[in-house]
Amino acid sequence: MPSLGFLKKKKTRDSTDSPTSPVKDTTTSPIVPTTSKTQRASVVSKTSTKTNPDALALQPSHTSQPSHTSQPSHTSQPSAGPSHKQVDSMNSQPQQAYATPQASPEPYQSPSHNVPSIQNLIHPTNPNPAPAPANFPQPQQPQQPAKPANGALPIAHPPAHPRVTKGKYTLQDFAIQRTLGTGSFGRVHLVQSKHNQRYYAVKVLKKAQVVKMKQVEHTNDERRMLQQVKHPFLITLWGTFQDSKNLYMVMDFVEGGELFSLLRKSQRFPNPVAKFYAAEVTLALDYLHAQNIIYRDLKPENLLLDRHGHLKITDFGFAKEVPDITWTLCGTPDYLAPEVVASKGYNKSVDWWSLGILIFEMLCGFTPFWDGGSPMKIYENILKGRVKYPPYIHPDAQDLLQKLITSDLTKRLGNLHGGSKDVMNHPWFAEVTWERLQKKDIDAPYVPPVRAGVGDASQFDKYPEETEAYGQTGEDPHGHLFPDF
Repeated sequence: MPSLGFLKKKKTRDSTDSPTSPVKDTTTSPIVPTTSKTQRASVVSKTSTKTNPDALALQPSHTSQPSHTSQPSHTSQPSAGPSHKQVDSMNSQPQQAYATPQASPEPYQSPSHNVPSIQNLIHPTNPNPAPAPANFPQPQQPQQPAKPANGALPIAHPPAHPRVTKGKYTLQDFAIQRTLGTGSFGRVHLVQSKHNQRYYAVKVLKKAQVVKMKQVEHTNDERRMLQQVKHPFLITLWGTFQDSKNLYMVMDFVEGGELFSLLRKSQRFPNPVAKFYAAEVTLALDYLHAQNIIYRDLKPENLLLDRHGHLKITDFGFAKEVPDITWTLCGTPDYLAPEVVASKGYNKSVDWWSLGILIFEMLCGFTPFWDGGSPMKIYENILKGRVKYPPYIHPDAQDLLQKLITSDLTKRLGNLHGGSKDVMNHPWFAEVTWERLQKKDIDAPYVPPVRAGVGDASQFDKYPEETEAYGQTGEDPHGHLFPDF
């Protein structure tokens, strides 16, 4: 089995400072929602009764041609999957249910000197390293119990209770720098705290649009889920506030951009690279499921790279606390499990199906059930469940995929008696030292070419700035719908 060439020890320091912290050091390890101008459609139905998936297939798909034309000789799948804008299944209008708004209007192109490639995936170089100072505050690592004889991962999870944020913020606490992404009812801004000089991201949602597009419950769910979770591979929400027109969510700034962009520019990842990212996602899902949270929208667009190259999962609009079973039809067509498509009740196992689709896409450059961008065709292929594995996929990887991308819930890894440990103990992950990875004590295969701590947004496209002034006062007909902001 080829070894992971990046299992060197690495000291990664992350910021734990809130925007109002008195700490003045500007070296930061930020995280933020970013936008891809080629997002796939997400669908959602808020009904808890059975929903006909055929209705979703009739909505506009906004499909663009794949960015690459090369493909395996034995399959008609494109080497890079389709790109869609988000679609609301009930309103036939673009929607933005998560932390990442869709790209509209069309952004200007990023500078070409920052384009990552497959050549620097395994042996990356960062031309402007900025190590954190010795006195930089360190997050407290939980004590890890001894590893049991059967090799199961002994990761301890904190009790499931809401994480206490530092308090309410106002617009006066931040200096807005630029727009990082725009969407149908909001945008994300890069901002600098006037208190500690660090850079953050503020997501701004227009209340009227959220209400019009029936995303009130999802928006409140997103805030509640982000407040509840705390994990190295999940985005951090510092706090929220609102005025008469808008909702504001303060998050860390993630400098490295989307994994989606890196994958499309690289076409597909080598086996060790896909394994690294899949392992970090696995740890995050293990944590969420321990809190009885189903994520429900795993895809490369929702995976961000921090300045060290480690992942952060963002976009919690579809996350839901589910102790047993739920029926809501939501997610991205390419990544939906068959039990979701068939409008059956489902549980946390849908996230493990999505992990299989993610691994497949990272290794192949396309999703296994994509078919010309038609949601109906995708749904039909998912229900048929036939997957063609290209010959270049490692045998261990294929074995894992076959045990994740299966409609038989009695055989799907992650849904068996061993839970997430069955996934972690699979031979494809044999080289992964889970405890060290949890501490980010392993080098990432690709380090984004960004300057740390100076608000470097070079990995994000440029957008026209907002013309409507924030912080307006006056009548607020929708404020009662968002009592926790």
